[in-house]
Amino acid sequence: MNPTLGLVALAAVLVATVAVGVYGLRLSRATSDFYVASREVSPLWNASAISGEYLSAASFLGVAGLVMAYGVDMLAYPVGYAAGYLVLLLLVAAPLRRSGAYTLPDFAEERLGSTAVRRVASVLVAVIAWLYLVPQLQGAGLTLQTVTGTPRWAGAVVVAGAVVVVSAAGGMRSVTLVQGLHFWLKLIAIAVPALFLVMAWRTAGSPALTGPDVPHFRHTTVVRIQDPVRFDVRAPVTVAVSGGLDGRTYGTAAGIGSDGGAGKAAHRNTGAGEGTSPVRLAVGEHSAAAGARLTFPGGVPVPHQVGLKPATGADWARPLSGAGGRAHPLYAVYSILLATFLGTMGLPHVLVRFYTNPDGRAARRTTLLVLVLLSVFYLLPPVYGALGRVFAPQLLLTGQTDTAVLVLPQIVQGGEAGRLLAALATAGAFAAFVSTASGLTVSVAAVVSQDLLRGSARGFRWASLVAGVPPLVMATMTTGLPVADAIGLAFAVAASSFCPLLVLGIWWRGLTDRGALAGLVAGGGLAAVAVVVTSVRGPGHGWAAALLEEPAAWTVPVAFAVMVAGSLFTRGRLSPAAVDRVMLRMHLPEEVTGAEGPPAVPPQQGPPAGSRADVPAPDAGAPPG
Repeated sequence: MNPTLGLVALAAVLVATVAVGVYGLRLSRATSDFYVASREVSPLWNASAISGEYLSAASFLGVAGLVMAYGVDMLAYPVGYAAGYLVLLLLVAAPLRRSGAYTLPDFAEERLGSTAVRRVASVLVAVIAWLYLVPQLQGAGLTLQTVTGTPRWAGAVVVAGAVVVVSAAGGMRSVTLVQGLHFWLKLIAIAVPALFLVMAWRTAGSPALTGPDVPHFRHTTVVRIQDPVRFDVRAPVTVAVSGGLDGRTYGTAAGIGSDGGAGKAAHRNTGAGEGTSPVRLAVGEHSAAAGARLTFPGGVPVPHQVGLKPATGADWARPLSGAGGRAHPLYAVYSILLATFLGTMGLPHVLVRFYTNPDGRAARRTTLLVLVLLSVFYLLPPVYGALGRVFAPQLLLTGQTDTAVLVLPQIVQGGEAGRLLAALATAGAFAAFVSTASGLTVSVAAVVSQDLLRGSARGFRWASLVAGVPPLVMATMTTGLPVADAIGLAFAVAASSFCPLLVLGIWWRGLTDRGALAGLVAGGGLAAVAVVVTSVRGPGHGWAAALLEEPAAWTVPVAFAVMVAGSLFTRGRLSPAAVDRVMLRMHLPEEVTGAEGPPAVPPQQGPPAGSRADVPAPDAGAPPG
């Protein structure tokens, strides 16, 4: 891609983001503007903002990359993302809105009357948000590196800076405007190139996607290595090399090749194009250094990155086939579905959206619009994953399948049109990073400012800065997992901690503070340990790897079991009158009470249980409890 066009696309997104954020600052006059946009957001724009916030790097880049590498099993991610929102609406949204709790820690203290549970919930909000933020910033670094060749940390710094400015400038009102704009940009940026890709596929004779062969290079292909990579050659092949390969340096930099150590590549001193040397790659593992260029002849099988098993088109398209070498596919798919189904309700940046509608009727209209918008968007990323195996199989060698959405338009279209389409995709990618990261930053800042800085607008701005720094440091220090997998781990932690708290807290009178505390620590702690081990160790094989990489299937049941058992053992701590008051507030419909909604401004500090006005709030789209 032309680096200039890529930078122009990035600059356009950032300028529009900051401009809209500053405009939001002009409208943000009260504290309620920072937290809930004064509940003056129309259903269509709020639905756009919810969708824009929800469609993260995993949706824009990660789904396509995983589908390309591991096959149709990875459709569990988009299915889970959309269905998770529906589960949230059916089980949690309406009672939570009626409770008057603005954040998950608010709900924990309101329902259980425990500051200890509130503190643990606040820590978990920050942990989940930071786990979710890190892949956004890493995706930004990968995108900027792909487009311009800059170091990965540069993209992370640019996006983190923009997010902090927008969040601190106008709070929820600014973020709502930015995210609504970004949804439509993301939809256009992924839909328009997808149309050109499908037309190019038809023009090329509709190459088979589900045939009996593994991916092949369709023609002579130059593979540029941006990061050091180890790849597996399954059939001997002669390639033209410039740069480092198997410990030797070939091409212009080394004349005829210099021995930097024993390697598997047999060098011959014969011409194979200017600045390159012909090298015979034997069967087995090889390593290429950053900056190397490998030119493969057309028609040969594509070597795959070590750890990624070549799959035929038929295996790739068959559910639960283990395409790509994914360990224990049945367990992995169901664990992904469980994490995304139940983790959505535990994402701190999602729930606050139910307070930005002016009333319950607008919230219900927003809900329907969100489901339509999400459904339309999630039809498109798998198109890139499928066609990437045909038109950009070299990504299976470099391991950068997450960049399929960025590189496919120019590979397929070519010329100025291809460069413009690639620039459009780049703009959409940065919109995905900024919109989701903005919502997460606001969520963490809201918790920090309410719990530590007394809930003022000035405190919110300082908290936005504090919220953005840790994930930036983590993003520059850790790499390796695919974007969607990394975000899936954040979903697993959310599903293993806040899902049991919300479901049991809303629907079971017997939940106690000690039981909730034990369940949060057990479920959230086990999932967090799995995240740390997976991040440090990287992808693996066997049952141990599967259980750690997709922990929700066992950490969620553990969390529910511990929470229920702990509550049963501490039933004496229940206060029937306090429980009745909170449960009635959450479950009585507004038609019975004639309530107009909860107050527009969150409390200055976390109040004791039962201190908020006992007034039920409007329905947020789910049936009354």
